[in-house]
Amino acid sequence: MRYYLLDKVTALVPGERAGGVKCVTLSDEVLHDHFPDYPMLPGALIVESAAQLAGFLLEMSFSGRDKPLVRALLVQVERAMVSAPVGPGVTLILDARIESTRESAAQVAFEGRVSDKVVARGTLTFVLRAIESVRVHEQRRYVYGLWTRDFSPPLVLP
Repeated sequence: MRYYLLDKVTALVPGERAGGVKCVTLSDEVLHDHFPDYPMLPGALIVESAAQLAGFLLEMSFSGRDKPLVRALLVQVERAMVSAPVGPGVTLILDARIESTRESAAQVAFEGRVSDKVVARGTLTFVLRAIESVRVHEQRRYVYGLWTRDFSPPLVLP
């Protein structure tokens, strides 16, 4: 990942669900052009923030000491909708839940809320693949460590 659209993971139940937050600020460069005089986070980036949380959930669920190290690759977005603008000063609260799994694939439903209002939802399909790249694994461990640094006890990251 070259850009991170998730600021923190707030909950993790491997094999079931994960929660996270995206704090939207005027320092998010995309808001400078989308849209002038009415900045808002593009819907595609809201979906991407949910995909980052869902990928984390899947990798923490399906990689481990007794299992091969796999990475989650997004392959399909279904029924994604954004129903309200998400602008600067807002905390987007994300929830990802595993809906179904197969041998090397999984579907995750996501929901995004601002306060108590649902502003986004959809279903994401991922394939789970072994990736032979030390750099990919180092980068994922680094960012996952940042996202979960407040977890107690600390997570063992794949």
